[in-house]
Amino acid sequence: MKTALMFSSVLSLALASGTASAQSPAGPPGPPPPAARGPALAVSIEMANDAIAACAANGYKVAASVVDSAGVLKVLLAADGAHVRAVESSTKKATTALALKMSTSEAADKVKSDAAFKAKTDADASLFIRAGGLLIKVGDEVIGAIGVGGAPGGEKDEACAKDALDKVKGELK
Repeated sequence: MKTALMFSSVLSLALASGTASAQSPAGPPGPPPPAARGPALAVSIEMANDAIAACAANGYKVAASVVDSAGVLKVLLAADGAHVRAVESSTKKATTALALKMSTSEAADKVKSDAAFKAKTDADASLFIRAGGLLIKVGDEVIGAIGVGGAPGGEKDEACAKDALDKVKGELK
C-alpha cells in the first residue's frame, strides 16, 4: 500500500509538471505538402534575365523577381549597378500582384476609385502598390508573379516585365 501511494504521488507530480503525457508517441510523419504551382526554375531565370535585358536596352539598371503561386521567391536577379531599392521593390511588386490577383498597375488605378480597396491595401504594410508587378498565368490559373523595380517610373518596370512574360509565354505549363 505504501508503494502504491508513493507511485501515485510520483505519477501525480510528473503529470502536474508536464514530464509525463497521456498521449501516445507520434507516428511517422505524413507526406510533405505538395509544392506550390509555379513556373519552372529555368523559365523563371529566363524571364528575370529577359526583364533585365529589356530594361537595360533603355538604360535602366533594374532587378527582377519571380515568385510561385504560394509567394515563394524562385528567382531574384539584379543588373550590375542596380540599387538596393530596385531589388526590394521587385520582390514586393511580385508578391503584391500575387496577393491581390491583379497587376500592380491595376491595383494602383483601383485605389484611386475604390475607397474600400484603398483602405484594405493601406492596412496591409506588405503590399507595394506601384506598377511593375504582373501575374504569371497558364490559361486562367495563376501560377506566380514577376516584379521589376528600378526603372524611373513603374510603367517602365511593367513594360520590361511584360516583355519578358511575352517571351516565355509558350514555355509556361
